[in-house]
Amino acid sequence: MTQIEKTDVENLLKTFIDPNHGVDVVTAKSVKAITIDGANVSVKLELGYPAKSYLDELKIAVEQLLKTLVGIDSVTVDVNVRIISHAVQQALKPQPNIKNIIAVASGKGGVGKSTTAVNLALALAAEGAKVGILDADIYGPSIPTMLGLSGFPESVDNKTMTPKMAYGVQTMSIGYLIDADQPMIWRGPMATNTLQQLLRDTNWVDVDYLIIDLPPGTGDIQLTLAQQIPVSGAIIVTTPQDIALIDAQRGLGMFAKVNVPVLGIVENMSMHICSKCGHAEAIFGEGGGAAMSEKNKVDFLGSLPLDINIRKYADSGKPTVVAEPDGRAAQIYKEIARKTAAKLALKAKDFSTRFPNIVVQNT
Repeated sequence: MTQIEKTDVENLLKTFIDPNHGVDVVTAKSVKAITIDGANVSVKLELGYPAKSYLDELKIAVEQLLKTLVGIDSVTVDVNVRIISHAVQQALKPQPNIKNIIAVASGKGGVGKSTTAVNLALALAAEGAKVGILDADIYGPSIPTMLGLSGFPESVDNKTMTPKMAYGVQTMSIGYLIDADQPMIWRGPMATNTLQQLLRDTNWVDVDYLIIDLPPGTGDIQLTLAQQIPVSGAIIVTTPQDIALIDAQRGLGMFAKVNVPVLGIVENMSMHICSKCGHAEAIFGEGGGAAMSEKNKVDFLGSLPLDINIRKYADSGKPTVVAEPDGRAAQIYKEIARKTAAKLALKAKDFSTRFPNIVVQNT
């Protein structure tokens, strides 16, 4: 009878690539324990990202792989998820009660950034994470409309605000504090101060991922976010159109300059499929997002079709991920959410909370 060695199991697991981040489970430090009892092998895996809709598939795939080892009678694979804080910009510390902040940005308006941000937040929640979304588009807040929310947020102590809830996601927006038709005629400092107040004065509760929906462009708010708000990573949303890609490139360059890692690029409105005949047409061009990813050596997280239902659901206050959770568009959003969180899970971890605060005082 062949004796099974731990190194045999480990070497085999090194051939299993996690499709969500493209790294094998050993290198990604997902293998937490390998136990061998005669011809019986048990493996414990731990993912650093939410993946409720992928866990069963992962478990079955690893079991089938290990059963190819000569001499194995039975295989047991346990998978659990543990989401932790990751490193932010130098000189900044993670926000209390928020493990990770992910910024969703675009170079120009009209590319579906807010729709992507909302569905991404809902997809992360559907995959098992505790999620918040902060509407940082001070001049054109759209999150309240997309989530069907309105009215002032509650305040228990008259100093801080309780986030408004939608579909299990904690939310905050300047749109809750002003009339829907009130124009925000503010200079940059007022807008950036408001952003910081919305983040700081909201009682976020144990958030794994806070999605910040940024206004388009690379102005004051983006600079404040990059320099003063602890961000773990960013996503760039674009369309395949050349003019959108040029602006998206500027946004990507901004994050590179301020040392915020870009987790990947999402291509929106990549293909229009006629609801009458099914004909597919690349209205805004094709392949632009993938080419931009390759050029900048960042990941291509996925592409979404130009679908009338995505727009309808967002306008109605019940976005795609909750309106049609089993539909193809929702599945794409969930794939993008898993890839985003998985890419972040590979980044450096935050160790600031492990060190005590040293206070020097006269005695």
